[in-house]
Amino acid sequence: MIDLSRLTTEARNPKTMDLDEMSPLQIAEIMNNEDNNVVKGVHEVLPEIAKAIEKSTEAIAHGARIIYVGAGTSGRLGVMDAVECPPTFGVSYETVVGLMAGGENAFIKAAEGAEDHAEYGRDDLIKIHCRREDMVIGLAASGRTPYVIGALDYAKSIGCHTAAIACNKHSKVGEHAEIAIEPDNGPEVLTGSTRLKSGTSQKMILNMISTGAMIGNGKVYQNLMVDVKQSNEKLITRAENIIMEATGCEREEAKKARVDADGMVKTAIVMILLKCSRQEAEEKLKKAGGFIRRTLK
Repeated sequence: MIDLSRLTTEARNPKTMDLDEMSPLQIAEIMNNEDNNVVKGVHEVLPEIAKAIEKSTEAIAHGARIIYVGAGTSGRLGVMDAVECPPTFGVSYETVVGLMAGGENAFIKAAEGAEDHAEYGRDDLIKIHCRREDMVIGLAASGRTPYVIGALDYAKSIGCHTAAIACNKHSKVGEHAEIAIEPDNGPEVLTGSTRLKSGTSQKMILNMISTGAMIGNGKVYQNLMVDVKQSNEKLITRAENIIMEATGCEREEAKKARVDADGMVKTAIVMILLKCSRQEAEEKLKKAGGFIRRTLK
């Protein structure tokens, strides 16, 4: 029998013992108040998050991947962060990858038993040809998920940098990773429902890691997402707005530059600021490793 008694994520919250008698407003208030503990918990592990950002940045810089591995809510959060990176930062869907116990179908329909097999985590990494340059990040709110541990052990065995995100201190997954990120959010409002505070804290941490890695690879200028993909009218307008913000130009000039640059926002910005052709802008960006700020210097 698995002993969960010592896990903070399984403990009863003394502030919500009468949860079933609370009004809708009281429920919203107590959940909102408890979410303050998430911010505090994540703040305490910022140094470890920074280490994960550093290793993730290095992986992307070397043409490798960030690979999230998780089960249940944790796995879904990893998949969600991964699929949002291509439209936001213009990277391929192979750059940030989310693996979930039970496969893609488990995203919609729970396959809870799949997480109990360490070999499944190993096998899923082998299937996507995980290599030593990849950064593998295991997600497990409880901190004990065998699927995640199996993946982390395999990743370490082939030389990958690894991190684990758990919501219990001194977790099992943390012991199996190079970097242990373990925010203490306190007991859940609803006992054991780790889709709540645990899920919120994991999403915050994933936001920091993926965004930080992309900033470190030239996907951001100032605080503008300059590699945004434009797959609809809203995103085309957003791209034009970004060009305008970065250069101070008017809408018509931004539109023309975006079209002349074949939709490449970075290139359009450099063309306007340095008053150069598309080819010259592309060459300058290439020499600067894709960083606009370096290009302008």
